[in-house]
Amino acid sequence: MKSLEGKIAVITGGNSGIGLATAQLFASEGARVVITGRRKDALDDAVQSIGPDALGIQGDVADIEHHREIAQVVHDRFGGADIYVANAGMNLITASGQVSEAEYDAQFATNARGIFFGVQSITPVLRDGASIILVGSLASEKVLEGHAVYAGTKAAIGAFARSWALEFKERGIRVNVLSPGPVETAILDKMGIAPADRAAFIEGFASAIPLGRFGQPSELADAALFLASNASSFVTGINLRVDGGMALL
Repeated sequence: MKSLEGKIAVITGGNSGIGLATAQLFASEGARVVITGRRKDALDDAVQSIGPDALGIQGDVADIEHHREIAQVVHDRFGGADIYVANAGMNLITASGQVSEAEYDAQFATNARGIFFGVQSITPVLRDGASIILVGSLASEKVLEGHAVYAGTKAAIGAFARSWALEFKERGIRVNVLSPGPVETAILDKMGIAPADRAAFIEGFASAIPLGRFGQPSELADAALFLASNASSFVTGINLRVDGGMALL
């Protein structure tokens, strides 16, 4: 039997990168998958790549009404959900002295506010025994140049997870953080790294990773599957680092 047979999984930012790889893996393990994303074209392509049981909901996780819509759709279409992966996020690499108010607000709105109100909205339609996975970052524990604001947003996620692991314990809902290190996804482009500089950026980071390379989205998806499935049935309130050992250095 597949490990997620009969489960309903909701994945924010499931139209690319780690989110898409996770959605594809969950679907292959028997789950019906609901993904969200801001761009309709990317969302439609992702739904097609996941399979016939996938559903896409367009919207911005910084918008609270978007989360209410997700919860309503999940309730009306499926009666509830078993897995919620708060994956959508953004990162703008800027030295603290040059961070604008707009940059600060955008990162906290997406990475922290979006996760808080996403969980607040979805929890009433989660079934007892559900799994909530919050996608954090190595940056919440390790100082990385230009990542102060981003690190702050991801540190907030860890605090949310610890609180929710206790708040939701009576319903048997497990809450864990999945913290990637550097991963080869399109977010490298969104971080403002010029194509000509990308190889040097990856090489520089790889030299600081004990395993000597960037991670792949599929490797993060495998870790998410562990946290979503019964394989982690006695695991809650943890921060699972999938970073090639980078936090050790």
